[in-house]
Amino acid sequence: MPQSIEQAIVAATALLTPSSDSAKLDAQVLLLSILDKPRSYLFTWPEKQLTEQQQLDFEQACHRRLNGEPVAHIVGFREFWSLPLKVNPTTLIPRPDTETLVEYALGLELPADANVLDLGTGTGAIALALASEMPNWQVTGVDRVADAVELAKENKQRLAINNANFALSNWFSAVNTQKFNLIVSNPPYIEQDDEHLNQGDVRFEPLSALVADDDGMADIKQIITIARDYLATNGYLLIEHGYKQSVKVQDFFAQMSYSHILTIKDLGGNDRVTLAQWLK
Repeated sequence: MPQSIEQAIVAATALLTPSSDSAKLDAQVLLLSILDKPRSYLFTWPEKQLTEQQQLDFEQACHRRLNGEPVAHIVGFREFWSLPLKVNPTTLIPRPDTETLVEYALGLELPADANVLDLGTGTGAIALALASEMPNWQVTGVDRVADAVELAKENKQRLAINNANFALSNWFSAVNTQKFNLIVSNPPYIEQDDEHLNQGDVRFEPLSALVADDDGMADIKQIITIARDYLATNGYLLIEHGYKQSVKVQDFFAQMSYSHILTIKDLGGNDRVTLAQWLK
C-alpha cells in the first residue's frame, strides 16, 4: 500500500541507517528524484500519498542504496559548485572537497582571458565550475576515457556553458603546443593497497580514476614534470592529492624548479590541494 511522503521517508531512513551515515538525507534525495520535485516539496506536502509506481520505484532505489550503490549513481546526478552534473559509473563522483581547488583557482591573479586546462576532467566538474564563474576564460577539459569526455560534453550542453570544451587525451598526449595560464587536475592518487578502496562509494567507481603507482604519486609526478612545457610564464599548476601526500608533492614541485609552492586544506582541515607557479 502506498505511503505518504512523510511515512516513506521515515521508513526508508530506518532501513538505510545501518548502512549509511546520512540515511535520512539519502532517503530524501532518492524520493525527490522519483517525484522530480524540489526539496521544499517534502516539507510542504508531507501527507501527500505516493502513487503505486512511485512507491515501487522508491523501494527499489532504497534497496540499491542498501547494497552500497552511491546515491549519485542511483539518481544520475551530483551537485558540484551549485551545478547539477550528470554522473555515471565511468567517472569519479564529484566531491565537496574538490571545490577547494576551484575556490582557490578563482582567487588567483590571472589574465582576464586566461587559458585553462583541466587534466582528467571526468564529469567536467572542475572545468565547468571555473568556466561558469569566469565567462571570459577559455577552459579545456581532457580525459583519456571516451565515455567520460562524452559525459562532460553532455553536462556542458545541458548547463549551456559555452566557454568550456572537452577532448580525448591521456594527460597531455593530445594537447597542442599552446600555453596555459592555469592547469588544474584531480588525478588518481590512492595507493593500490589502500583499505578505503573496499569501503563506501569508491567500490562503484573506476579504479583507473582512483589508483596510481609509486605510492599514489605516479600521475602527480608525471603531470608536474610535463606541465612545465605547457604553462605560460607565471602560470599556475594546482593538483588535488591525498591528505598524507602534501610533503611529497611540495618536494617534487621544488625538484622540478617551480616557485611559490603552497598547500591548501579542504573542508575537513586536511591537506588536499597543492599549487605552484612556473616563473620561467
